[in-house]
Amino acid sequence: MSTKGIRGAITVKENTKNALEEATLKLLNEMILKNKISTEKISHVIFSVTSDLNADFPAKFARLNLNWTNVPMMCFNEIDVPESLKKCLRVLIVVNCNDDFIPEFIYLDGAANLRK
Repeated sequence: MSTKGIRGAITVKENTKNALEEATLKLLNEMILKNKISTEKISHVIFSVTSDLNADFPAKFARLNLNWTNVPMMCFNEIDVPESLKKCLRVLIVVNCNDDFIPEFIYLDGAANLRK
């Protein structure tokens, strides 16, 4: 058994609770679908947001909408690098998996530019 990280990122339209919730769930649902993640396999999740996103906690939306009530999650600010992508939500889902599992990283909307 191995532990591997699955990366993902998405841009958020505006700094509102609704926009952050929509983007968070869009990204997490795509990551779950593409990587066939079951909640029981998740070790922990780390969210980071750029400094221009502070309307709410992304982990809250996963807990409430995906029922990740027993998944340890934390939210952090991304380093504020000049000229970096704005309004960006990043996530690292760490899963317990087989050694041969190859994670598929997901970059959506404006964040697709991060991994060309």
